Amino acid sequence: MSAPATALRQGTAQDAERFALVGQATFLESYAGLLPVEDILAHGQRQHAARAYAAWLDDPAWRCWLIEATTGGAPVGFMTVGPSDLPLADHDPADLEIKRLYLLHRFQGLGLGRAMLEQAYAFARERARPRILLGVYSRNEAALSFYAKMGFTQVGDRRFRVGAHEYYDYVLGRAP
Repeated sequence: MSAPATALRQGTAQDAERFALVGQATFLESYAGLLPVEDILAHGQRQHAARAYAAWLDDPAWRCWLIEATTGGAPVGFMTVGPSDLPLADHDPADLEIKRLYLLHRFQGLGLGRAMLEQAYAFARERARPRILLGVYSRNEAALSFYAKMGFTQVGDRRFRVGAHEYYDYVLGRAP
């Protein structure tokens, strides 16, 4: 079965529920079988609540993009980019961070992740930002492979709490 046609657009404040829906669905899809369900539920309720996305969508320091199926308009992926707060020894306040880049599995491998990253690069260049950073779970091999293909390299690491447990993330970066 092929994936339906999609459209990429910048998100608006009215899209917070769409971002939350995709955030919870893709987190479950990515980490079911790797993390305890209690951690997935707690993370989804806290980190993927519509109010969290509404704050980013309303903040001019942030850009959020949404991918929707052209038939029916269902959200299938998104990316959020804003000021970085990653724990790096060489942290630059001008760095941008991709806080979330999620795409339902059925829509992966179609160039949509690359298209979203191109939007992030353009946003960083527009704002004259030196680097784009992101954190990715150290066991998420598919994401690590994708980011390596896109020119990201490891620049640090961090502990990341999901529910009741801590996990180990790699911090990746590249120039826009």
